[in-house]
Amino acid sequence: MKPLVKLPEPAEIRIQRLGSDGDGVAELPGGERVYVPFVLPDEQVLARPVGKRGEGFAAHADRISEPSPHRVEPPCLHFGVCGGCSLQHYAKPEYLAWKTHLLTAALRRAGFSPEVGAMVETPPGARRRMDLAIRREIGLRQGGITLGLHAMRGSEVIDLTECHVLHPTLFGLIAPMRALFRGLNALGREGSAIVNLLDSGPDLLLRTDRPLSVVDRTRLAAFATEHGMPRVMWAHNTGLPETAALLRPATTDFSGTPVVPPAGGFLQASRPGEAAIIAAVMAALPAKPTAKSRVLELYAGSGTLTFAIVKQMRVHAVEGDTEASGALKAAANATGQTGRITVEQRDLQRRPLSAKEIDAFNVVVLDPPHGGAETQTAQIAASKIKKVIYVSCNPGALTRDALMLKQAGFKLESTVAVDQFLWSARLESVSVFVR
Repeated sequence: MKPLVKLPEPAEIRIQRLGSDGDGVAELPGGERVYVPFVLPDEQVLARPVGKRGEGFAAHADRISEPSPHRVEPPCLHFGVCGGCSLQHYAKPEYLAWKTHLLTAALRRAGFSPEVGAMVETPPGARRRMDLAIRREIGLRQGGITLGLHAMRGSEVIDLTECHVLHPTLFGLIAPMRALFRGLNALGREGSAIVNLLDSGPDLLLRTDRPLSVVDRTRLAAFATEHGMPRVMWAHNTGLPETAALLRPATTDFSGTPVVPPAGGFLQASRPGEAAIIAAVMAALPAKPTAKSRVLELYAGSGTLTFAIVKQMRVHAVEGDTEASGALKAAANATGQTGRITVEQRDLQRRPLSAKEIDAFNVVVLDPPHGGAETQTAQIAASKIKKVIYVSCNPGALTRDALMLKQAGFKLESTVAVDQFLWSARLESVSVFVR
């Protein structure tokens, strides 16, 4: 049993800056580092430590004694409780400047001198994916179902009654889903619902803690029909999904190619964000490739970038997830693009492409998950490749991987920041490295 940590007393402090996750960073009178959410730089606050966080303490702001002139009224009533947004209270110019600084600082830490242009913005109401927790509680006015996001750094589920980030089509499903889940026998105490907004409609992956009954399947099929869902997939806890209802192919368009992505699979968070990323990648490709020029695309997913790149160059797409790589390959086969697209299913963390394998290509494009691509980047750095186009959703991981490229002789040619995750501390970017 861990010994109890004695917490410092509440204290008036001045916020020095925002940390990489959007929390205010300051020091208590005793010199301890403290992290306070939902505050802004230079604000004077009464901070109450609530627990350990790294070498310092997490704290709540019980009072904002001197608010920042850049503080604005958050648009959402859930702000400050819901874990979805952390920066709705920051005025737009300063918010965008802070996010731009995340990318600038990340690349500077890797030894580069970046020139970051205007942030590519994503508007409210554009998020096309929602990942919701479901809780059945006794005695709630909603009929026993709480449906929403987790509280910030907590396990409590916030019952969503509004959201300014989600696409209206997705948000419009929350109240009907709450009513649907209330009557499902498969939902004992908890579950989850991931909905991706595809071109063919909202695509639902439902996980519950009990098996589906015949009545449940009938209800899910009726719900899908009523709400324009192409399919509903279901899984028991963390098991493999199976089809609960299929009304038509669940398809979305990637640069003109229809793809059937896995239920709950990765999609760029918004159409505007996806378009900005594709534009930055395409602008960095060779202007006049030869007929034999080939791109090595790593962490290709279901083909978000693949089907754009192939319009200009041949692509070898590598993806670790079996379902995603299968969807990419099926789409390439169905549209007659197998002569220009090859697909390899491969776990790049356990079995990265070697430097020798990479040498067979002209350009590397990679879009790794949040943790970055440390193992694979080491092989890229050791190869003879001359251009790397790195799509990142984590400035911290970008610093680590870009440093390896810097040490291997790469220079930073360009970088673009994309505010795909509105009002959060997360940042998308596309950086081009050459040598």
